[in-house]
Amino acid sequence: MRSVPTWALVSSGCAPLFLIMGWLVAASLQGPHYDPAAQTISVLAAPGNSGSWVMTAAFIALGFCHLLTAWGLRPAATAGRTALAAGGVSALAVAMVPAPSSGGSLSHGSLAVLGFTVLAAWPVLAARAGTGVPWALRPFPSLGATAVMAAGAAWFLIELHLHGVAGVAERAVTTLQSVWPFVVVLSCLRGPQRGSQHGGPGEPRPLGRPR
Repeated sequence: MRSVPTWALVSSGCAPLFLIMGWLVAASLQGPHYDPAAQTISVLAAPGNSGSWVMTAAFIALGFCHLLTAWGLRPAATAGRTALAAGGVSALAVAMVPAPSSGGSLSHGSLAVLGFTVLAAWPVLAARAGTGVPWALRPFPSLGATAVMAAGAAWFLIELHLHGVAGVAERAVTTLQSVWPFVVVLSCLRGPQRGSQHGGPGEPRPLGRPR
């Protein structure tokens, strides 16, 4: 199995830090009239808001972190790495096309939905079969991660429609989506690498590909 560079641990570990610190600092700059339980993260990046530059910078940093991690996560299947990279591009696009200070935006909303979708799908797309595969890239954990992320995204959409705790739901799912790449990289760096040099029985392979 091709190894994961140690810098991928830094890029994947910084992703949730940038995201969480971004919304915490931006919310503090926004003041008490911002309700983090009900209002989304995108509101913080809306033009004219006090903390918009902080949240925009956090989205950009998150996007580059995902792109770097996708590049370095060589043991993952190509489809999963591509989906993770697409999530990074979506974060950059969300930063470039912010939500308006009031009302909705079809373009921003579409980019956000695209980001949620590809970041929810990438774990199962990255899964590989084989006895030497790191545990976070095995089918069952990958499918579980995708299922939880998809459920979180559905929860967010429901809360958004009902004008409920959309901010709580969004923060929960985006935190999970930003942390999972770090978990995968960590499992690759800590896991045993067996049978990879000679194509033995431990050689990982993408799901569904005949040997």
